Amino acid sequence: MSLKKFMDEELNVTHLTLDWYTEVNKYRYVFFFIMFILYSLIICTNSTILYLIWIHKNLHEPMYIFIAALLLNSVLYSTTIYPKLLIDFLSEKQVTTYSACLFQFFMFYTLVCSEFLLLAAMAYDRYVAICKPLEYQTIMRKTTVGIFLVVAWLVPACHVAVLAIASAEAKLCDSNIKGIFCNNAVYTLQCERSRLITIFGVVALLDLSILPMLFIVFTYTKLFIVSHRSCKEIRKKAAETCLPHLLVLISYSAFFVYDVSIARVKSDFPKTTRIIMTLQIMLYQPLLNPFIYGLKMKEISKHLNKLLSQANISPCIKT
Repeated sequence: MSLKKFMDEELNVTHLTLDWYTEVNKYRYVFFFIMFILYSLIICTNSTILYLIWIHKNLHEPMYIFIAALLLNSVLYSTTIYPKLLIDFLSEKQVTTYSACLFQFFMFYTLVCSEFLLLAAMAYDRYVAICKPLEYQTIMRKTTVGIFLVVAWLVPACHVAVLAIASAEAKLCDSNIKGIFCNNAVYTLQCERSRLITIFGVVALLDLSILPMLFIVFTYTKLFIVSHRSCKEIRKKAAETCLPHLLVLISYSAFFVYDVSIARVKSDFPKTTRIIMTLQIMLYQPLLNPFIYGLKMKEISKHLNKLLSQANISPCIKT
Protein backbone atom coordinates (compact mmCIF):
# COMPACT_ATOMS: atom_id res chain seq x y z
CA MET A 1 0.00 0.00 0.00
CA SER A 2 1.44 3.38 -0.99
CA LEU A 3 1.97 6.12 1.60
CA LYS A 4 -0.51 8.41 -0.17
CA LYS A 5 -3.19 5.72 -0.19
CA PHE A 6 -2.56 5.00 3.50
CA MET A 7 -2.86 8.69 4.40
CA ASP A 8 -6.08 9.05 2.38
CA GLU A 9 -7.65 6.10 4.20
CA GLU A 10 -6.59 7.50 7.56
CA LEU A 11 -8.15 10.87 6.75
CA ASN A 12 -11.47 9.16 6.14
CA VAL A 13 -11.69 8.07 9.79
CA THR A 14 -10.09 10.93 11.73
CA HIS A 15 -11.78 14.00 13.19
CA LEU A 16 -12.03 17.20 11.22
CA THR A 17 -10.56 20.50 12.42
CA LEU A 18 -12.16 23.90 11.89
CA ASP A 19 -9.51 26.45 10.92
CA TRP A 20 -11.26 29.63 12.07
CA TYR A 21 -10.18 29.33 15.71
CA THR A 22 -6.65 30.70 15.32
CA GLU A 23 -8.08 34.03 14.16
CA VAL A 24 -10.20 34.60 17.30
CA ASN A 25 -8.37 32.62 20.00
CA LYS A 26 -7.23 35.71 21.88
CA TYR A 27 -10.79 37.03 22.26
CA ARG A 28 -12.72 33.75 22.38
CA TYR A 29 -14.59 34.56 25.61
CA VAL A 30 -15.65 37.93 24.22
CA PHE A 31 -16.89 36.23 21.05
CA PHE A 32 -18.66 33.58 23.12
CA PHE A 33 -20.54 36.26 25.06
CA ILE A 34 -21.46 38.18 21.88
CA MET A 35 -22.63 35.04 20.07
CA PHE A 36 -24.61 33.85 23.08
CA ILE A 37 -26.43 37.20 23.28
CA LEU A 38 -27.12 37.18 19.53
CA TYR A 39 -28.39 33.60 19.59
CA SER A 40 -30.68 34.43 22.53
CA LEU A 41 -31.92 37.51 20.66
CA ILE A 42 -32.62 35.43 17.52
CA ILE A 43 -34.60 32.86 19.52
CA CYS A 44 -36.57 35.50 21.47
CA THR A 45 -37.48 37.77 18.53
CA ASN A 46 -38.50 34.97 16.18
CA SER A 47 -40.40 33.13 18.92
CA THR A 48 -42.29 36.32 19.86
CA ILE A 49 -43.65 36.81 16.33
CA LEU A 50 -44.41 33.08 16.10
CA TYR A 51 -46.33 33.32 19.39
CA LEU A 52 -48.37 36.27 18.13
CA ILE A 53 -49.31 34.46 14.92
CA TRP A 54 -50.20 31.32 16.91
CA ILE A 55 -52.55 32.95 19.44
CA HIS A 56 -54.35 35.51 17.25
CA LYS A 57 -56.98 34.01 14.95
CA ASN A 58 -56.96 36.98 12.58
CA LEU A 59 -53.36 36.04 11.77
CA HIS A 60 -54.34 32.49 10.79
CA GLU A 61 -54.24 33.42 7.12
CA PRO A 62 -51.95 31.97 4.41
CA MET A 63 -49.61 34.98 4.35
CA TYR A 64 -49.01 34.90 8.11
CA ILE A 65 -48.72 31.10 8.15
CA PHE A 66 -45.92 31.35 5.58
CA ILE A 67 -44.27 34.08 7.68
CA ALA A 68 -44.50 31.78 10.72
CA ALA A 69 -42.85 28.99 8.71
CA LEU A 70 -40.07 31.38 7.68
CA LEU A 71 -39.48 32.41 11.30
CA LEU A 72 -39.51 28.77 12.44
CA ASN A 73 -36.86 28.14 9.80
CA SER A 74 -34.75 30.91 11.30
CA VAL A 75 -34.93 29.30 14.76
CA LEU A 76 -34.02 25.84 13.42
CA TYR A 77 -31.36 27.28 11.12
CA SER A 78 -29.69 29.12 14.01
CA THR A 79 -29.93 26.10 16.31
CA THR A 80 -28.11 24.05 13.66
CA ILE A 81 -25.09 26.38 13.93
CA TYR A 82 -24.91 28.39 17.17
CA PRO A 83 -24.80 25.68 19.91
CA LYS A 84 -21.82 23.94 18.27
CA LEU A 85 -20.15 27.30 17.67
CA LEU A 86 -20.57 28.30 21.33
CA ILE A 87 -19.09 24.99 22.47
CA ASP A 88 -16.13 25.54 20.13
CA PHE A 89 -15.42 28.94 21.66
CA LEU A 90 -14.96 27.29 25.04
CA SER A 91 -13.03 24.27 23.76
CA GLU A 92 -9.29 23.91 23.44
CA LYS A 93 -9.68 22.09 20.12
CA GLN A 94 -12.35 22.81 17.51
CA VAL A 95 -13.01 19.39 16.05
CA THR A 96 -15.95 17.41 14.70
CA THR A 97 -16.52 14.03 13.10
CA TYR A 98 -17.21 13.79 9.39
CA SER A 99 -20.65 12.27 10.02
CA ALA A 100 -21.60 15.12 12.39
CA CYS A 101 -20.27 17.59 9.83
CA LEU A 102 -22.44 16.07 7.09
CA PHE A 103 -25.50 16.15 9.36
CA GLN A 104 -24.93 19.88 9.95
CA PHE A 105 -24.44 20.30 6.18
CA PHE A 106 -27.74 18.49 5.55
CA MET A 107 -29.74 20.54 8.08
CA PHE A 108 -28.17 23.85 7.04
CA TYR A 109 -28.88 23.54 3.31
CA THR A 110 -32.29 21.94 3.78
CA LEU A 111 -33.40 24.95 5.82
CA VAL A 112 -31.60 27.48 3.59
CA CYS A 113 -33.19 26.14 0.40
CA SER A 114 -36.63 25.79 1.98
CA GLU A 115 -36.61 29.55 2.56
CA PHE A 116 -36.50 30.18 -1.19
CA LEU A 117 -39.49 27.89 -1.69
CA LEU A 118 -41.37 29.55 1.18
CA LEU A 119 -40.67 32.97 -0.34
CA ALA A 120 -41.95 31.65 -3.69
CA ALA A 121 -45.15 30.44 -1.97
CA MET A 122 -45.53 33.86 -0.34
CA ALA A 123 -45.10 35.56 -3.72
CA TYR A 124 -47.83 33.37 -5.22
CA ASP A 125 -50.11 34.10 -2.24
CA ARG A 126 -49.68 37.86 -2.72
CA TYR A 127 -50.27 37.55 -6.46
CA VAL A 128 -53.58 35.72 -5.93
CA ALA A 129 -54.65 38.10 -3.13
CA ILE A 130 -54.06 41.25 -5.19
CA CYS A 131 -54.63 40.12 -8.79
CA LYS A 132 -57.41 37.57 -8.18
CA PRO A 133 -59.11 38.70 -4.95
CA LEU A 134 -62.47 37.06 -5.74
CA GLU A 135 -60.80 33.66 -6.19
CA TYR A 136 -58.46 33.96 -3.22
CA GLN A 137 -60.48 31.89 -0.74
CA THR A 138 -61.01 29.17 -3.34
CA ILE A 139 -57.36 28.95 -4.39
CA MET A 140 -55.54 29.49 -1.08
CA ARG A 141 -57.37 26.90 1.00
CA LYS A 142 -55.85 25.23 4.08
CA THR A 143 -55.07 22.17 1.96
CA THR A 144 -53.16 24.27 -0.57
CA VAL A 145 -51.17 26.01 2.17
CA GLY A 146 -50.38 22.63 3.75
CA ILE A 147 -49.12 21.26 0.43
CA PHE A 148 -46.91 24.32 -0.10
CA LEU A 149 -45.38 23.88 3.38
CA VAL A 150 -44.72 20.15 2.91
CA VAL A 151 -43.13 20.78 -0.50
CA ALA A 152 -41.03 23.66 0.88
CA TRP A 153 -39.44 21.38 3.50
CA LEU A 154 -39.55 17.94 1.87
CA VAL A 155 -38.14 18.77 -1.59
CA PRO A 156 -34.96 20.47 -0.26
CA ALA A 157 -34.48 17.63 2.24
CA CYS A 158 -34.54 15.05 -0.57
CA HIS A 159 -32.16 17.05 -2.76
CA VAL A 160 -29.65 17.75 0.01
CA ALA A 161 -29.86 14.15 1.30
CA VAL A 162 -28.50 12.92 -2.04
CA LEU A 163 -25.53 15.29 -1.79
CA ALA A 164 -24.89 14.37 1.85
CA ILE A 165 -24.99 10.62 1.15
CA ALA A 166 -22.71 11.02 -1.88
CA SER A 167 -20.29 13.08 0.21
CA ALA A 168 -20.30 10.39 2.91
CA GLU A 169 -18.91 7.94 0.35
CA ALA A 170 -16.20 10.31 -0.86
CA LYS A 171 -12.54 9.86 0.06
CA LEU A 172 -11.00 12.75 1.99
CA CYS A 173 -7.59 14.24 1.32
CA ASP A 174 -7.83 17.05 3.87
CA SER A 175 -9.10 17.22 7.46
CA ASN A 176 -9.08 21.00 7.83
CA ILE A 177 -12.41 22.75 7.19
CA LYS A 178 -11.89 26.29 5.92
CA GLY A 179 -14.74 27.85 7.84
CA ILE A 180 -16.57 28.04 11.15
CA PHE A 181 -19.15 25.36 10.39
CA CYS A 182 -19.86 22.66 7.82
CA ASN A 183 -21.26 24.36 4.73
CA ASN A 184 -20.09 24.08 1.12
CA ALA A 185 -16.53 23.96 2.42
CA VAL A 186 -16.92 20.18 3.00
CA TYR A 187 -16.41 19.72 -0.75
CA THR A 188 -12.88 21.10 -0.44
CA LEU A 189 -11.98 18.17 1.84
CA GLN A 190 -12.61 15.58 -0.86
CA CYS A 191 -9.77 14.17 -2.94
CA GLU A 192 -11.91 14.36 -6.05
CA ARG A 193 -15.48 15.55 -6.37
CA SER A 194 -17.63 12.84 -7.89
CA ARG A 195 -19.66 13.43 -11.05
CA LEU A 196 -22.85 12.73 -9.06
CA ILE A 197 -22.10 15.54 -6.59
CA THR A 198 -21.19 17.97 -9.38
CA ILE A 199 -24.23 17.24 -11.56
CA PHE A 200 -26.77 16.89 -8.77
CA GLY A 201 -25.34 19.96 -7.07
CA VAL A 202 -26.15 21.98 -10.20
CA VAL A 203 -29.62 20.41 -10.35
CA ALA A 204 -30.24 21.29 -6.69
CA LEU A 205 -28.98 24.84 -7.26
CA LEU A 206 -31.36 25.20 -10.20
CA ASP A 207 -34.39 23.60 -8.54
CA LEU A 208 -34.06 25.08 -5.07
CA SER A 209 -32.74 28.59 -5.65
CA ILE A 210 -32.54 29.86 -9.24
CA LEU A 211 -36.00 28.72 -10.41
CA PRO A 212 -37.76 29.93 -7.22
CA MET A 213 -35.95 33.28 -7.51
CA LEU A 214 -37.00 33.67 -11.15
CA PHE A 215 -40.58 32.76 -10.22
CA ILE A 216 -40.56 35.34 -7.40
CA VAL A 217 -39.17 38.09 -9.64
CA PHE A 218 -41.67 37.26 -12.41
CA THR A 219 -44.59 37.15 -9.96
CA TYR A 220 -43.77 40.44 -8.26
CA THR A 221 -43.10 42.14 -11.58
CA LYS A 222 -46.53 41.09 -12.84
CA LEU A 223 -48.09 42.01 -9.51
CA PHE A 224 -46.62 45.52 -9.53
CA ILE A 225 -47.70 46.06 -13.14
CA VAL A 226 -51.28 45.09 -12.25
CA SER A 227 -51.31 47.18 -9.05
CA HIS A 228 -49.83 50.21 -10.88
CA ARG A 229 -52.80 50.15 -13.23
CA SER A 230 -55.24 49.82 -10.34
CA CYS A 231 -56.50 52.26 -7.73
CA LYS A 232 -54.40 53.85 -4.99
CA GLU A 233 -55.71 51.42 -2.37
CA ILE A 234 -54.49 48.40 -4.34
CA ARG A 235 -51.07 49.99 -4.85
CA LYS A 236 -50.80 50.69 -1.13
CA LYS A 237 -51.76 47.10 -0.27
CA ALA A 238 -49.20 45.73 -2.71
CA ALA A 239 -46.43 47.91 -1.28
CA GLU A 240 -47.27 47.07 2.36
CA THR A 241 -47.39 43.31 1.91
CA CYS A 242 -44.77 42.74 -0.80
CA LEU A 243 -41.95 45.06 0.31
CA PRO A 244 -40.99 42.96 3.37
CA HIS A 245 -40.81 39.80 1.23
CA LEU A 246 -38.59 41.53 -1.33
CA LEU A 247 -36.24 42.87 1.37
CA VAL A 248 -35.84 39.35 2.77
CA LEU A 249 -35.28 37.90 -0.71
CA ILE A 250 -32.62 40.45 -1.68
CA SER A 251 -30.60 40.08 1.52
CA TYR A 252 -30.94 36.30 1.49
CA SER A 253 -29.91 35.97 -2.15
CA ALA A 254 -26.77 38.09 -1.68
CA PHE A 255 -25.37 35.89 1.06
CA PHE A 256 -26.47 32.68 -0.66
CA VAL A 257 -24.47 33.66 -3.76
CA TYR A 258 -21.40 34.15 -1.56
CA ASP A 259 -21.88 30.79 0.14
CA VAL A 260 -22.20 28.92 -3.16
CA SER A 261 -19.18 30.70 -4.61
CA ILE A 262 -16.89 29.37 -1.85
CA ALA A 263 -16.94 25.84 -3.23
CA ARG A 264 -18.39 26.15 -6.72
CA VAL A 265 -16.12 28.92 -7.94
CA LYS A 266 -13.36 28.02 -5.46
CA SER A 267 -12.57 31.68 -4.87
CA ASP A 268 -9.47 32.17 -2.71
CA PHE A 269 -11.00 34.43 -0.06
CA PRO A 270 -8.71 35.51 2.81
CA LYS A 271 -9.52 33.64 6.04
CA THR A 272 -10.67 36.76 7.90
CA THR A 273 -12.96 37.73 5.01
CA ARG A 274 -14.48 34.24 4.98
CA ILE A 275 -15.15 34.39 8.72
CA ILE A 276 -16.78 37.83 8.53
CA MET A 277 -18.98 36.89 5.56
CA THR A 278 -20.01 33.57 7.10
CA LEU A 279 -20.91 35.31 10.36
CA GLN A 280 -23.16 37.63 8.36
CA ILE A 281 -24.92 34.63 6.80
CA MET A 282 -25.48 33.25 10.29
CA LEU A 283 -26.51 36.53 11.87
CA TYR A 284 -28.35 38.89 9.52
CA GLN A 285 -31.07 36.68 8.11
CA PRO A 286 -32.35 35.15 11.39
CA LEU A 287 -32.33 38.62 12.97
CA LEU A 288 -33.72 40.51 9.97
CA ASN A 289 -36.82 38.35 9.49
CA PRO A 290 -38.61 39.13 12.80
CA PHE A 291 -37.74 42.83 12.62
CA ILE A 292 -38.82 43.19 8.99
CA TYR A 293 -42.11 41.37 9.49
CA GLY A 294 -42.70 42.81 12.97
CA LEU A 295 -42.18 46.39 11.81
CA LYS A 296 -43.56 46.29 8.28
CA MET A 297 -46.60 43.99 8.55
CA LYS A 298 -49.41 46.13 9.95
CA GLU A 299 -51.41 43.40 11.75
CA ILE A 300 -48.35 41.84 13.37
CA SER A 301 -47.09 45.28 14.37
CA LYS A 302 -50.45 46.06 15.99
CA HIS A 303 -50.43 42.89 18.11
CA LEU A 304 -46.78 43.42 18.98
CA ASN A 305 -47.57 46.90 20.33
CA LYS A 306 -50.32 45.43 22.50
CA LEU A 307 -47.97 42.75 23.83
CA LEU A 308 -45.34 45.35 24.70
CA SER A 309 -47.96 47.51 26.41
CA GLN A 310 -49.17 44.57 28.51
CA ALA A 311 -45.57 43.89 29.52
CA ASN A 312 -45.26 47.56 30.62
CA ILE A 313 -42.76 48.24 27.87
CA SER A 314 -43.20 51.53 26.07
CA PRO A 315 -44.17 50.61 22.49
CA CYS A 316 -41.99 52.17 19.84
CA ILE A 317 -43.53 50.64 16.72
CA LYS A 318 -46.00 52.77 14.87
CA THR A 319 -48.76 51.10 12.94
